[in-house]
Amino acid sequence: MFLKLLPDLPPELVRLVEQEWTYYGRSDQKSRRLPPWWTWLVLGGRGAGKTRTGAEWVKGMALGLAPIAREPVGRIALVGETQAQVRDVMIEGVSGLLAIHHRWEKPVWSPSRRRLEWGNGAIAQVFTAEDPEGLRGPQFGAAWSDELAKWPNLQETWDMLQLGLRLGERPRQVVTTTPRPLPLIKRLLDDPRVAVSRAATSANRFNLAPSFLDSVSQAYRGTRLGRQELEGEIVEESADALWSRALIEECREREAPPLARIVVAIDPPASSSMRADSCGLVAAGIDRDGIGHVLADATLAGAKPHEWAQAAVALYRRLEADALVVEVNQGGEMATSVIREVDPGVPVTPVRASRGKFLRAEPVAALYAQGRVHHAGAFPALEDEMCDFGPTGLSSGRSPDRLDALVWALTHLMLGPKGRPRVRGL
Repeated sequence: MFLKLLPDLPPELVRLVEQEWTYYGRSDQKSRRLPPWWTWLVLGGRGAGKTRTGAEWVKGMALGLAPIAREPVGRIALVGETQAQVRDVMIEGVSGLLAIHHRWEKPVWSPSRRRLEWGNGAIAQVFTAEDPEGLRGPQFGAAWSDELAKWPNLQETWDMLQLGLRLGERPRQVVTTTPRPLPLIKRLLDDPRVAVSRAATSANRFNLAPSFLDSVSQAYRGTRLGRQELEGEIVEESADALWSRALIEECREREAPPLARIVVAIDPPASSSMRADSCGLVAAGIDRDGIGHVLADATLAGAKPHEWAQAAVALYRRLEADALVVEVNQGGEMATSVIREVDPGVPVTPVRASRGKFLRAEPVAALYAQGRVHHAGAFPALEDEMCDFGPTGLSSGRSPDRLDALVWALTHLMLGPKGRPRVRGL
């Protein structure tokens, strides 16, 4: 990083500066500003610097370096998915424990004994999630668990580790992982004794090849894989939801083909207060083969009527759409009139719900299952609603405004009389 910023510095000085973690590390990689904690959960994307964070924390604990520790911790556990993973990443990796120490403080690595030993007598032992029973008996004052979300025997290994974390006045542990929606990770996030840091892959851009960031961003931005592996998000779906992440990924396309008809659907809120529902605003089109294409999600939160009307008309113009489809169950006359005030020439098609949201969404979900709807790009917030929406609605209890607008758009295009495509006039 510093060599890129200050290319005239001698390489020896660059290496020395890069090893001074107090100045080099990002704020999300340091524990000193965190409140009192028992576990520090570090969630991050691929290449976000999680390994360096964990290694620096272990170094601070072993050597008693402030602000990480007040005195050296004599017994430390290093736990990973496999023995090879612990060795190749946590210990011998480019950001591992052997790489981050100065020559005069570097611990001695004994592969046959599976342990690191510092000059002050501190010892870090290697354990793996392949052998939870290996943690039965030993005891520690600190632990570093890496890539927890990949562990086999996850709960059993975690339980054995917690039972051994019992030395000293204040045993602590750091967990570094790319997140997955696993019960253990969810419990840790809900535990008030757990401090949480988050970082996306892009936060570590100075230490990554620019071509890598460009290529993975273009390929995976907004997708389930990209949000999990690059943004470090926990991407969930409900077991009884009408859509699944896998189904949506199968429906994704880079861009839509020429379209026969395009509409912008609006699910207006009943009010414009900060606690009101968002204004669902989704654009979709249909091609000559009868395939639907989702083009945009421009949903607005807390917008006043003239604001969402202006946004809808702007999207209509940008996409050269054929009509605005507006739900009129709540304040329908107001919705159409406020659009007329913005642009009286925009065609407005009012629609009224006669069935519940779930019943209206089921036929649209069936179109996805049949491969008849594609997403032209990624729409993370909309897709979150789709993969959470079940018979009882969203798990949050809020209104699925984005999904409502999507359902109106695709119903209008594909499930009614207007679902028959025609050639658009240019």
